[in-house]
Amino acid sequence: MTNAPTIGVFALQGDVREHMHALEAVGARAVAVRRPRELEEVDGLVVPGGESTTMWKLAETFELLEPLRMRIKAGMPAYGSCAGMIMLADRIEDGIEGQQTIGGIDMVVRRNAFGRQVDSFEADVDFAGRGEMRAVFIRAPWVESVGSEVEVLALAEPGDRIVAVRQGPLLATSFHPEITGDVGVHSYFAEMVREL
Repeated sequence: MTNAPTIGVFALQGDVREHMHALEAVGARAVAVRRPRELEEVDGLVVPGGESTTMWKLAETFELLEPLRMRIKAGMPAYGSCAGMIMLADRIEDGIEGQQTIGGIDMVVRRNAFGRQVDSFEADVDFAGRGEMRAVFIRAPWVESVGSEVEVLALAEPGDRIVAVRQGPLLATSFHPEITGDVGVHSYFAEMVREL
């Protein structure tokens, strides 16, 4: 792989453009992924914030859910923010009946745990020991529990909730780094893709 990995952004719903701009700012080649053939051409994938139930249904409609699961199982690096965190969770709380995820991270995530849209907030979090960054939480989930292979990368108030995790080539945050102008999380993920 070159120093400019090709990183796809799941582009059926969510903050697609913002993630693409952040990825390009850290030296990656960003491409939109809407079809299985586009997924085959990327070195890593970002699953953006948006609405997790809509993402799941669209992924099924566009015949992308199973290919996503297969690429994740095969070791493709992936990063999920907010709804993307839910999509990468093996188990979810407060999902709608029958809601499915891509899975891959051994964690339980609670949907909309920090509250509704009106409860959105910003906070400084220490991400992966790299110092503080501004985090924006919009109808954000939090991680209820993690398996032994999962590394906790950031906590947030109230209650020191888990808001960023990594398991091998998979990364997830409750917050939206793509809308703050701070590309620290995207830089971290691009490094993961280059290493794997």
